[in-house]
Amino acid sequence: MNIFPTKILLATDASKHAGLAAKAAIELANTTGSELHLVYVTHLLTEASEGSYMASQLYQEMYEEAKQEAQTLLDEQVRMIEEAGGRVAGAHLRIGRPDEEVIRLGEELRAGLVVVGSRGLSPIRRALMGSVSDSVARHAHGPVLVVRGGESGQAVLLSKKLLLATDGSEDAILAARNATGLAQQMGSELHAVYVRPRIAPHRPGYYVGPEVVEQAGRKEREELEREAQRLLDLQAEEVRGAGGNVARAHLRVGTPDEEIVKLAKELGVGLIVMGSRGQGGVRRALLGSVSDSVVRHAHCPVLVVRDQQ
Repeated sequence: MNIFPTKILLATDASKHAGLAAKAAIELANTTGSELHLVYVTHLLTEASEGSYMASQLYQEMYEEAKQEAQTLLDEQVRMIEEAGGRVAGAHLRIGRPDEEVIRLGEELRAGLVVVGSRGLSPIRRALMGSVSDSVARHAHGPVLVVRGGESGQAVLLSKKLLLATDGSEDAILAARNATGLAQQMGSELHAVYVRPRIAPHRPGYYVGPEVVEQAGRKEREELEREAQRLLDLQAEEVRGAGGNVARAHLRVGTPDEEIVKLAKELGVGLIVMGSRGQGGVRRALLGSVSDSVVRHAHCPVLVVRDQQ
């Protein structure tokens, strides 16, 4: 089912990227009739234990001053959102690790969508450090919208084109339903893509002649093509069943995350919608996932849909 209307939780840190996320959240809330909540998390404040040096009068004064500064920043973000045409149903100040507190508050509010900005770190720095947006997208129990600007530096969420990426999984079906609802509410053209991976020229472990390799490769490619087309057709059927229509279905060959990002840029889409397979922590840490990579490298906002548990 479509998650909208719902409670939308917008996480802010008052950065430029958070400003782009705020614009997207306002557009979504107003377009879908959803309730907008705002959270600011500060990790600089730590409660002092009684009797310790940190519990001194000086520290308490510094603590209260820092807390007031954080509240002032949150109030300023509320004012900016309201001036931009949004309505904040609740503003929340939390203390702790940003990713953990955003996820925890989302669960407490039973938010149907969490919206976060992305700082757009370089691939090496992101691989070493990760980011709050990466962590929220990986670990939140429900859908997450990660927002970054296009080449113009502006969020282009309400574009005339949306791209739905499918792999035939259960989460991809949920993504299709939500993409359909958004396309209808936003008046956008919906495109779908399935990426067929390349096949190896031979199977390891034994030698075969080049003509056998070619014949086996042709048969395998044909089987993969049929399966890929079947999945695309099923996705289009899912969209039609939800009352929408796929303007064009794209079958690509290559590495899924790379092809999805590339096609999104070619089409000039304003939003990529895709499912998350919800892999376990160890497997995700070792292998990553297509959705993780698309979130990191897409030029536009990415909505990662998973079933809320």
